[in-house]
Amino acid sequence: MTSGSTTAASPWFVRPPSTDHPARIFCLPFSGSGASAFSAWPAVLDDVEVCPVQFPGRENRMAEPHYGTYEDLADGLVEALTPFLDRPFAFFGHCAGALPAFETVVRLVERELPLPERFFVSGQPAPHHASRDRMLGLTVSELRAELESFLRGRGLEPRPDMIDMGMAVLLRDHAAANAYRRVAPVALPCPIVVVQWRDDPEVGLEELEGWRPYADSVDIRVVGGGHFDFMHAPDDLRKVLASWR
Repeated sequence: MTSGSTTAASPWFVRPPSTDHPARIFCLPFSGSGASAFSAWPAVLDDVEVCPVQFPGRENRMAEPHYGTYEDLADGLVEALTPFLDRPFAFFGHCAGALPAFETVVRLVERELPLPERFFVSGQPAPHHASRDRMLGLTVSELRAELESFLRGRGLEPRPDMIDMGMAVLLRDHAAANAYRRVAPVALPCPIVVVQWRDDPEVGLEELEGWRPYADSVDIRVVGGGHFDFMHAPDDLRKVLASWR
């Protein structure tokens, strides 16, 4: 296979993973968003290829049915990722994206498939505390206001059609988040690195400590910035992500 060649295109990736790099990091976005959350990230971090994952029911997959539940999403992810587990890899999940990432690792274990060398969790309480997310208790009008504020924070004017499209995705994602339940920790056989954003008012150290029972090795790293600053791949975050290679 020649340099730069790829396997067959998959709707789960906005760009097919290449064969040029010795490792991959699969990046899962937060509720209401898609792979474009990682559009400002470099294509490669050191020698690790960045592979943003595109969930069904948004962006270029808007015409497809929503994934429904995190469990169904993880089942689909395992099938989609299996051809690309042929080299060392890691998962990065921001906010609620860490939960289907966790469920995907659980399924990789159950099916005796290759496992990630690191599981990076960014700004998300542990699965058995997932219901503590403040956003899950907001009304539709409050969610709409949050979405408008988010878009303005990204320098975008929140047009009504843009808000309507975003809300259609966000409400389905929140339904999946509200339905998700893990009543007790499940230990994973891979190290977990939990990223706490220093200026994040939503998720503090106490919530992130809940990840401790999920692996023998759980490292909590504090980085500068707020909840959505991961989108710019700041230097502090890049240093954390580079720690596994």
